[in-house]
Amino acid sequence: MLDTAKQGFITLMQTAEFLKNNDNFVILTHQNPDGDTLGSGFGLAMLLNSMGKTSTVICSDEIPEKYSYFTKFAPQNCDFGKKTTVIAVDVADSKLLGDLEAEYKDRVELCIDHHVSNNGYAKLTYLDASAAANCECIYDLALLLGVNVDKTMALALYTGISTDTGCFRFSNTTAKTLRIGANLMECGIDTAEINRIMFETKSRIRVELERMALEAMEFHFDDRCAIITVTREMYEKTGCKDEDLEGITSISRSIEGVIVGVTMRERQQGGFKISVRTYPPVDASEICKKLGGGGHIRAAGCQLGAEFSVQQAKKEILKYVKSVLEDDSAGIITDK
Repeated sequence: MLDTAKQGFITLMQTAEFLKNNDNFVILTHQNPDGDTLGSGFGLAMLLNSMGKTSTVICSDEIPEKYSYFTKFAPQNCDFGKKTTVIAVDVADSKLLGDLEAEYKDRVELCIDHHVSNNGYAKLTYLDASAAANCECIYDLALLLGVNVDKTMALALYTGISTDTGCFRFSNTTAKTLRIGANLMECGIDTAEINRIMFETKSRIRVELERMALEAMEFHFDDRCAIITVTREMYEKTGCKDEDLEGITSISRSIEGVIVGVTMRERQQGGFKISVRTYPPVDASEICKKLGGGGHIRAAGCQLGAEFSVQQAKKEILKYVKSVLEDDSAGIITDK
């Protein structure tokens, strides 16, 4: 067990006190932003605004337009000319800050997170590994601080919870998750429209890229592992950007018999973003930890550098998939 006091891990109550005792917040979200990091960041900004605090949410990458239905409501009023209080949300490792890491990695005073792989890089960390989404942590803070969760905050928090649970379908969904979702619905938000935007709407270029990626999909280890590779050439041919591909990681795992789904996305600047999704008994985070990444039992991620070609990157991730599969099956696995 973690010695939480020694390592700077704090309670929800201590986190609430930190927010009350500080001001002028810079809220950091992770690179390649998804619904949970943005919902957490902008939801927290709205919470702080309700307390009379100032804050600004920043990300190393462009925030996709599809989230504008809640991002446009968040105050962006931090005064960078004064002392700032830096918070990271849904960021398990400073490396996930992307281009912001150099400036902020040693300045993060508080991290609010739900990833068990969080390495404690912040001075203080509030970690709830039982939370299905980090937005649950922000919701808990709002209740503890007596802040009214209004319609705009509910838009942000529901988005994060819905996207990190696959619209409440994934195994990380708990009874508490469903209760929070119901409470947010009662704030008057249009959950059907949010779910349509997040899960049922794809651009034509996204569909074309999916077609190309599916044609190139490979199966390994007696079809227990499927790997999808999105190359720079595919991006260039279709005009897709990385932010257009949210949700693509679930495709490989949806195939009957597949218990490890791997999605590799080649970065424009070189290297690869790798997402791993699994079914029992395979732990996705154990695969990604071997490559310096981490995450959850059923969903995790890691990166490979620009020194890897597409084929080398596949070989590297498959080596560790094989290792974990062998550990879980207590036997030698061949790749046919």
